[in-house]
Amino acid sequence: MYRMTAKYYDKIYAFKDYAGESRLLRERIERELGPGRHRLLDVACGTGAHLVHLREAYEVEGLDRSSELLEVARERLPSIPFHCGDMRNFRLPSRYDVITCLFSSIGYMTTPEDLATTLRTMADHLATGGALIVEPWITPSAWFPNTVHSLFVDEPELKIARINTSAVSGRLSIFDLHYLIGTPERTEHVIEHHEMGLFTVEEMTAAFEAAGLGVTCDPEGLTGRGLYVARKEARG
Repeated sequence: MYRMTAKYYDKIYAFKDYAGESRLLRERIERELGPGRHRLLDVACGTGAHLVHLREAYEVEGLDRSSELLEVARERLPSIPFHCGDMRNFRLPSRYDVITCLFSSIGYMTTPEDLATTLRTMADHLATGGALIVEPWITPSAWFPNTVHSLFVDEPELKIARINTSAVSGRLSIFDLHYLIGTPERTEHVIEHHEMGLFTVEEMTAAFEAAGLGVTCDPEGLTGRGLYVARKEARG
C-alpha cells in the first residue's frame, strides 16, 4: 500500500502531534501499570514516529507489515528492533508489558473475524498484568460518505496534493487517496486504495472481552477518536 508514498509519509502527516500523543500515552501507561521502564511493542508502528518519544521511557520495539515504512523507521531509529509482520498473525518470542496499536490502524481489520484474531494475537503477546492500548477507527455513525477531503505539502522542492472522496459499502469505509507528487525530476500520480472496518463501541468492547481481556473505553483518547485500554489479568 505504501510502496510509492512511504518516503513522503512523515511529510504528509507533519500535522500530527506525535510528541503530545506520546506524552498522553505515557500518562495512561503509568496510570495503569505504574512507573517503570516497561517493555513496549508498537503494532502498526509505521515510520516509528511515536517510538521516537516512547523510547525515552520504555524498552520499545515496532512491528508493521509494510517493509517500505519499516525502512524509514530503521533509518530513523537504528538501535531499536523492528519486525515485519501482519497484526493478525505475527509471532514474536517475547512478551510485553504494553502493546500499542495507534493512529486507527486497527481499522484495517475489516471483518469481525479479523478483528477477533488480531486482538487474540496481541493478547497472546502480553505479559500477565500487561496493557493493550488501541486507538480505534471511526464508528459507523461518525463516518460520512460522499464527502471530499484534501491535504497539501508545499515545500520548495516537493509539492504533494492528496484528494479523496469518502464512500461506504455495508460496514466498510472506502477511500482512494489520489496523490499528485511533484519533485524537480518529475510529477507522479499515485492512487492508494483503503478499506477500513466500521465497528461500534459495543462491538469493539465485545471483541476485547472475547480475547480474554478486561477493557475500558475512553471516548476522547489521544486525538478525539477514543482509546481502548485492555488488561490481561492472571487467570484464577
